[in-house]
Amino acid sequence: MSKELQIRHATAADAAEITTLLASLGYPDTEPFIGQRIQTLLLHPDACLLVAEQHGQLCGVLSLHFIPQLALAGDFCRISYFCIGDDVRGQGIGALLEVRATELARERNCDRIEVHCHSRRTDAHRFYARQGYTESPKYLMKSVR
Repeated sequence: MSKELQIRHATAADAAEITTLLASLGYPDTEPFIGQRIQTLLLHPDACLLVAEQHGQLCGVLSLHFIPQLALAGDFCRISYFCIGDDVRGQGIGALLEVRATELARERNCDRIEVHCHSRRTDAHRFYARQGYTESPKYLMKSVR
């Protein structure tokens, strides 16, 4: 890892830059609540929010949740949000964040990492395939609002 690139835990002070990254991922209106969401994740014992910082600027964000399982020996790690800035994609930053996620998952007794990635995100699908992810079809969801 380059000396200029640092993978670290996010802080509340990262809110504005995380907002910008999320907007590039297609979530443009997070500013009113992002500070509270970050604070919630930072305090949650089964969540982790990582950022990649290069030359003093955030260039990536990765949100993880660790999910204890009842009928399986190992737990799940779920990637809930993963974004690399448009201007630095293809430079290996995402791979470094994913490697750190894998390390954290192992430390938390997880035996798998799962990610739900919309079918339109074909570039992301290629990235995940390069990282060793395989497709597990059928994801169902129910809106409760």
